[in-house]
Amino acid sequence: MKPKLLTTLETYDRHQFQHDAIAGFTVALVALPLSIAIAIASGAPPATGLITAVIGGFLVSALGGSRVQIGGPTGAFIVVVYGVIANHGFDGLLLATLLAGVMLVIGGLLRAGRLIRLIPGSVVEGFTIGIALVIALSQIKDLAGLQTGTLPAEFLPKIEGLWAARATVDWPALLLGVATIAGIALVRRLAPQFRGRAVIVILTSAVAVLALPTVETVESRYGALPDGLPWPVLPHATLDMVLEVLPSAFTIALLAGIESLLSALVADRLIQGAHRTSAELLAQGAANITSPLFGGLPVTGAIARTATNVDAGGRTPVAGMMHAAFILLAMVLLAPLAGKLALPALAGLLILTAWSMSEPGRWRHRLSMPRVDLFLLVLTAVLTVLVDLTLAIGIGTALGLATRAWMRSRGRFSAGD
Repeated sequence: MKPKLLTTLETYDRHQFQHDAIAGFTVALVALPLSIAIAIASGAPPATGLITAVIGGFLVSALGGSRVQIGGPTGAFIVVVYGVIANHGFDGLLLATLLAGVMLVIGGLLRAGRLIRLIPGSVVEGFTIGIALVIALSQIKDLAGLQTGTLPAEFLPKIEGLWAARATVDWPALLLGVATIAGIALVRRLAPQFRGRAVIVILTSAVAVLALPTVETVESRYGALPDGLPWPVLPHATLDMVLEVLPSAFTIALLAGIESLLSALVADRLIQGAHRTSAELLAQGAANITSPLFGGLPVTGAIARTATNVDAGGRTPVAGMMHAAFILLAMVLLAPLAGKLALPALAGLLILTAWSMSEPGRWRHRLSMPRVDLFLLVLTAVLTVLVDLTLAIGIGTALGLATRAWMRSRGRFSAGD
């Protein structure tokens, strides 16, 4: 359960610090607009995304079991957070997140991270595809500047609400959002090593501020961003509130644990390393206990930002801690400028994030999977979109384990499987 930070500091030097500083700054450029976009899509104030990136990013790196894991708000939580806020209010979300943090700490102490091996890979892929689809749909309103009022959290009613508002499209907003998507996609194709997402969002936002007065910005809809962290405050809680949000807390803990450990596994492959599962769960627990004290969102490991960290040269937890420090510095010095980010540009950024989450390049492989695995993938995706992500993971995992046991009994697996 020893944090990786203590291990890496034993041989730390100035040369590695330089690499970590560059990586931390690079990840901060990606994380800053993305954190704001995730908070807005979740139905939370935009500042909560930045708070989560600072608190979660620092604690996950300082206490975690991975050398390069980056923590913060992620797109996978948009659906959960939106639903919790809709059903229990923002105070209910803070309480549920804190309780989830406690569950993660208990899970780390009990070494429950090993249970992730029971979840079939096809279930994880189906869940990710479903979440990506829900995220993309949630951004259509801001991408097109639609006047819809408050949309329902459910997938099909949300489609009906968007369709009913089709006559209210703000064409300058839609063109700006599409230009953001096209710009980021072009940069990815022509210069894949250049982390230009933030630059494109800033450029298109500047166009909106200077020439497109009808396009909404973060500041015009939500007010000015804070120039620092608030003082910590315990969420209001009663026994009835605790019992009411307990299922949501379990969902947050389950999703945070799964996503953070999957991200750590991806990081291991990228750096040929090995993370400490229990330390990672304990760090996620500490981050999710602390984040709501400052008014933040649920925290988990962010796969895309972790990969960005590795690509930029980060090799120790110091890089993740510095990424959090750079975001805090941006809040202190650049809050008015961050408030000028255009909502269609942020929506375009999240739509591309959802596209990347779905890993479209894997569809050829997916279609060649055994029929049972493909069925589990599709079923999990459909349940995630139309029913509930916790139920989707539970049913998918149960069916996967039952199918595997049945096939073993029929001699379909070799002894080494």
